[in-house]
Amino acid sequence: MTEDKHDIIELDDVKQLVDSFYGKVRNDSLIGPIFEERIQNRWPEHLAKMYTFWQTVLLGEHTYYGSPFPPHAQLPVEREHFNRWLDLFSETISEHFSGKTADEAMWRAGKMAEMFQYKLQAFRRNQNRSLI
Repeated sequence: MTEDKHDIIELDDVKQLVDSFYGKVRNDSLIGPIFEERIQNRWPEHLAKMYTFWQTVLLGEHTYYGSPFPPHAQLPVEREHFNRWLDLFSETISEHFSGKTADEAMWRAGKMAEMFQYKLQAFRRNQNRSLI
């Protein structure tokens, strides 16, 4: 049975996106171990934070307060990791959603991956000094 695709319009949709995406991440041989090492047994807290992040970004409901880059600054990630992250995100969107907000989610994820890569390069060049 195939799932009817719809747009991302409410928090339950955001939760479906986040849960499905991070299910893929956790099972991925390239980026899964990096996430598991960092998050360990704090997955419920991480997922809750991701719900609020994407709820803020996609639905305009301001529930996330924080800075997404600093927790990622010390991770051992390169372009290939960002590419895999983006592939899994795109796959998740394509499997479950269709519409304007789903398209925006893809665009924003691409821009976020691009910005994080740029910031990581600058962070590493500047001997790990804060970029916030």
